[in-house]
Amino acid sequence: MRQISLREFRTRGAQALKKVPEGETVLLAGRDGPAYFLIPTLGDVIAEDRELRRALAKASLRHQWRLASAMGKSLSDQEIAREVQQVRRKRNHRNAK
Repeated sequence: MRQISLREFRTRGAQALKKVPEGETVLLAGRDGPAYFLIPTLGDVIAEDRELRRALAKASLRHQWRLASAMGKSLSDQEIAREVQQVRRKRNHRNAK
């Protein structure tokens, strides 16, 4: 994955993209970190779909952490482990039926 600064992309977008090998994903990053992904397409199918979904999930998780922190709500590692264990127990119980 190639990384390009937002500033470079805004000022010289076409030139910046010419440096990227065909079919490679591009991460546009600003001062505050990653901002956008440019995902190559093959016809109407998005290449690297799994990576895109993973990146979107991570971004969503980071956003939720910031919101929880701003509200003063956070869980300890033990509380998180307890919740995960409860969900897994319910799932395993459902699948056993």
